[in-house]
Amino acid sequence: MKRHVAEAIATQVITTQFMAGWLPSKVSPPRFLSSADLGTVIRLAPLIAIDFVARDEVLLGLRNNEPARNWYFIPGGMILKNERLADAFSRLLKTETNYATSIDDARFLGAFEHFYKNNRFGAPDYDTHYVVLGFEFKVSGTAEPKADDQHGELRWWPLDELMASDRVHKNTKAYFASAKT
Repeated sequence: MKRHVAEAIATQVITTQFMAGWLPSKVSPPRFLSSADLGTVIRLAPLIAIDFVARDEVLLGLRNNEPARNWYFIPGGMILKNERLADAFSRLLKTETNYATSIDDARFLGAFEHFYKNNRFGAPDYDTHYVVLGFEFKVSGTAEPKADDQHGELRWWPLDELMASDRVHKNTKAYFASAKT
């Protein structure tokens, strides 16, 4: 099942990139949703996001907010409405880690689903569902990782330590449990 989802999303991503020149020119620019609008989206639909598997060892951030507060997790974030995938990749990577690279220099790992029984707002009446596009890239250059406001710290983990730790979220471990990585 996971393979079919990944293939369908990869096909959609490739088609979207191919058709980019065809899209109407009057699409409004990407923007962040208000908290109220984001809460409505979280209640009613899955969120589409990108996660980054930064390899030297593996870069993880200690999350400050829900879902997955106080867990070490792969950096990543939500794609904005009307934001092209390549632009979201660059924005999120720089914001979440202080690194800069092109989506063309990353390896698509597949589509992953993350389900949480809570949400970023602490509202008791709904949960969170993410469809996440996982990308792996090799860290190069001299930039130092820098945590954003969503992470208390960023830390490099040896893969065996990451897999054995009870502080690393199971959704992070899923990127390494498959034979794809």
